[in-house]
Amino acid sequence: MCTKHCFDDCQGFDPPHQSDTRTVYVANRFPQNGHYIPQRFADNRIISSKYTVWNFVPKNMFEQFRRIANFYFLIIFLVQLMIDTPTSPITSGLPLFFVITVTAIKQGYEDWLRHKADNEVNGAPVFVVRSGSLVQTRSKNIRVGDIVRVAKDETFPVDLVLLSSDRADGTCHITTASLDGETNLKTHFSVPETSVCQSVSQLEALQAVVECQQPEADLYRFVGRITVIQHGEEIVRPLGPENLLLRGARLKNTKEIFGVAVYTGMESKMALNYKCKSQKRSAVEKSMNTFLIIYLVILLFEAILSTILKYAWQAEEKWNEPFYNQKTEQERNSSPILKFISDFLAFLVLYNFIIPISLYVTVEMQKFLGSFFIGWDLDLYHEESDQKAQVNTSDLNEELGQVEYVFTDKTGTLTENEMHFRECSIKGTKYREVNGKLLPEGMTDDSPDGSVAHLIGDEVLFLKAVSLCHTVQISYDQPDLPLGASDPFSHVNGFSSNHMEYYASSPDEKALVEATKRIGVAFTGSRGETMEINTFGKLEKYKLLHLLEFDANRRRMSVILQTPSGGTVLFTKGAESAILPFATSGEIEKTRLHVDEFALKGLRTLVVACRHFSPEEYMDVDKRLTAARTALQQREEKLQEAFDFIERDLQLLGATAVEDKLQDKVQETIEALRLAGIKVWVLTGDKHETAVSVSLSCGHFHRTMNILELLQQRSDNECAEQLRRLARRIKEDHVIQHGLVVDGASLSLALREHEKLFMEVCKNCSAVLCCRMAPLQKAKVVRLLKTSPEKPITLAIGDGANDVSMIQEAHVGIGIMGKEGRQAVRNSDYAIARFKFLAKLLLVHGHFYYIRIATLVQYFFYKTLYDSVYLTLYNICFTSLPILVYSLFEQLVHPHVLQSKPCLYRDIRKNSLLSFRTFLYWTVLGFCHAFIFFFGSYILMGEDTTLMGNGQIALETHFWTWMHHFVTWGSIAFYFIFSLFYGGIIWPFLHTQDMYFVFVQLLSSGSAWFAIIIIVIICLSPDVFKKVLYRHLQPTSTQKSQSLSAPPAQALSCMESLCCYQQGQSGCSRLASLLDQMTGHCKAGASNCHTSSRCNRSWSDTETFYSNDRSILTLSPIEGTRC
Repeated sequence: MCTKHCFDDCQGFDPPHQSDTRTVYVANRFPQNGHYIPQRFADNRIISSKYTVWNFVPKNMFEQFRRIANFYFLIIFLVQLMIDTPTSPITSGLPLFFVITVTAIKQGYEDWLRHKADNEVNGAPVFVVRSGSLVQTRSKNIRVGDIVRVAKDETFPVDLVLLSSDRADGTCHITTASLDGETNLKTHFSVPETSVCQSVSQLEALQAVVECQQPEADLYRFVGRITVIQHGEEIVRPLGPENLLLRGARLKNTKEIFGVAVYTGMESKMALNYKCKSQKRSAVEKSMNTFLIIYLVILLFEAILSTILKYAWQAEEKWNEPFYNQKTEQERNSSPILKFISDFLAFLVLYNFIIPISLYVTVEMQKFLGSFFIGWDLDLYHEESDQKAQVNTSDLNEELGQVEYVFTDKTGTLTENEMHFRECSIKGTKYREVNGKLLPEGMTDDSPDGSVAHLIGDEVLFLKAVSLCHTVQISYDQPDLPLGASDPFSHVNGFSSNHMEYYASSPDEKALVEATKRIGVAFTGSRGETMEINTFGKLEKYKLLHLLEFDANRRRMSVILQTPSGGTVLFTKGAESAILPFATSGEIEKTRLHVDEFALKGLRTLVVACRHFSPEEYMDVDKRLTAARTALQQREEKLQEAFDFIERDLQLLGATAVEDKLQDKVQETIEALRLAGIKVWVLTGDKHETAVSVSLSCGHFHRTMNILELLQQRSDNECAEQLRRLARRIKEDHVIQHGLVVDGASLSLALREHEKLFMEVCKNCSAVLCCRMAPLQKAKVVRLLKTSPEKPITLAIGDGANDVSMIQEAHVGIGIMGKEGRQAVRNSDYAIARFKFLAKLLLVHGHFYYIRIATLVQYFFYKTLYDSVYLTLYNICFTSLPILVYSLFEQLVHPHVLQSKPCLYRDIRKNSLLSFRTFLYWTVLGFCHAFIFFFGSYILMGEDTTLMGNGQIALETHFWTWMHHFVTWGSIAFYFIFSLFYGGIIWPFLHTQDMYFVFVQLLSSGSAWFAIIIIVIICLSPDVFKKVLYRHLQPTSTQKSQSLSAPPAQALSCMESLCCYQQGQSGCSRLASLLDQMTGHCKAGASNCHTSSRCNRSWSDTETFYSNDRSILTLSPIEGTRC
């Protein structure tokens, strides 16, 4: 009974030191003595966004000016404002303002989406007890000390200490799948003094104080105490993890609970397991910054050299002060050092267009616009849940093409989190379930009266063992009745078992109990020590005498029951290695063979056995168990001895085979990633046996793999010695593939002092499985790989709150839109509905994004090495649009080929297209073209560079659409039209027009047109020869696969796939034919070397070969485009 008592007379409630513990007054009933100062706690808002309205501008500006190019152009802009320079400040300021604005808008929009997702969570309706009534409010308004009501199947909005539930004993059942990946049902308890407070009025009268530790990230640790005032007395009860309900967990099999909030918002254990959100930068962006530094060095060298040459030129008196440029008196008397600095800055500004400011804005636009293709891709749309792929951060699109390690959660990511009974073995005979009947192998479903006619004796005993040896609990879907008015067995007479819902400590148990119910032996409930089953319509009650709990060492669990006839029987089930050695009767060898067959099918197996006790034997068993359970010293060892004594001389009944239903195409996806050269690590909080079974069934572990184990290590020395043994085994065996299994405790020891040795073992294994992992441990493993000397690109994928730290730590984080909330999706860079979509996301989208942006970056550095008449317009308007369209739509090969040949992903790994060698090639190419144009224009009296820039990108394009043609040739046409208008008219608002009538005069000259054609051909010819030779002599896997993109009748010659022009004209077919003949690849005159042998590179969804590909990427191109 809860009575009200004034806190004025209470002693011992002064809050302890804040750094150690916190004091929570239930229902916020603070002391009224006037000396108490309330502690300040965090509110209940969850924040996954990066910016606020107030800090967006300064924080975003700081992040943007950390980029080398942005900071450089800011300095140039300030220099142009301060000194007299050859160009206007607008030429630097306007492009810089445009880049900063576009980037800020993009990043602001993406962060707004995060705010929107946070608001959905923070605005969720909840019920709290305030002022004597149940009040609905929003989640963000919950305060520490509030009493919160949570109903069945709802998620806990804060970390709560359980006060009471609708059950008389004050217990409740929860699942923590979104926190630690475990799907089993967990029982939590309230203290007796609060468990009786089941109404709002009783809770309002409750006077209690919770003292507990300050927030910490460990999900499994909680230390505290609750002091309850009853009849003027203080009753103190200890609190542990079994009393704490964690935010993100879900209430099951309990109508409602009341709890007091102790940790809120970002102080909840779920939020503390989030990794601090940091700015992720892709490998391409890092390469861009490196290239910019190189170009900055070139720029500084040019400016210094020009300054020195200027003073060398002015050393002669006639050039120091020529008649057309007389110095002022101030200039003659100025300091030589200041003059040198001023000249150096002037040359720096003059040459500053070697640093491409438009590169960043084009890259930002390419990433932002390109990210829509992921959401539009119908192959990434999940019809059942009506969910499409989602992009939260478009800055990492190209990183999808660089992944080397994938870290994946198991529960809800690889599996559907559903178990299904498939087969069993009883007394050496295999059975399978068909339409609710258990039929021997080879028998068809032709029995008219169900399975009763087939099951006798041993079969029924086996089913009874399965339906009784468990810790399953039952919930019945029935109308809400007053407390205590319902009888757990009231349904039995009518046997309304269709309304049953089983809740089990493991998904295997639930699947097995549901299977026996379908077959005819139904577990119908338990109350106290009584367990009841309905065997083909006959009610049977068993008395539960002892429960021998499952533990990882024994790998089995048992129940000792008193049968309806008065006998005593032990039912036990567990792994075959834990049961078969202790069996003395039954079909042991046949069962062992069947278990191996089940395992080869990827099924989870359990072996079932029994033992009958005489009255004398049971008395001895009971005495041993009671003595072990009440021992004060070495209780665990004594219990182990008692269990070993009891669980022996077993009669083998059979084995079960359960399928943990995988998500669709998980095995194919993992195999595709492996073929692409990507290593897959599974990080799960689940048990060792469960995790290994799923790894085998999904293809992560192969049956032929040598599975190495690093489990249950207790000391640093023991862990180090085991790691050395594993390393020796790997070195001694060079043929067999190895897989590694490591648990959380052993991982902590390995990472403490033996990181190098642990990484050596892991890198030599084809697959790694980490089980019993805490959320922060997952992030540590990802960080360990990320910071290793090779610095591989990592990707993490998961669906629950326990995966958030891992997702935030990896280079690329992907959330699965699963059943366990949206925490992973909100904190991810990308979100997909199913694991199978990962293959296309990486192998197709990642491949395309990387190739496109790598070419874009190299092209921008290439085209800035020669200067145009219109400094700003040249980079922003004349040549940026074609490369932008290229970077959005280019396809080297068809998406279907990329998916069907995952090995093509290897061609772009390790940032291969942005290597220093490739960068050097494009740089030299730019210098060569600049020299050719500069001296060619002197010799041939002509000038134009837009044709050159767009011609180079046309040479790189493989997939032509109407947009490519429009912007490539349209940019050239626009260049001429703009030049004629700009130079052919006197514009009154311009102070000077240096180009007046120049282009009109120039383009009316035949020599100018001749120069344009000759120079373009001279510039492009070396690149054409280089591409043809490399493609013919050293083709990549991608280039070889391009021939697969055409119908067999139009097989693509490795030469002819080089160029694409309009009207079916092959720009290099003659050259290809000549080189083929020279290198002996085909004979002269052969049909496959004929110039008319061309293939259509304009892919269409009408082609039968790719009819199943629904990607938005396969645009309808111009039919006339051929290679």
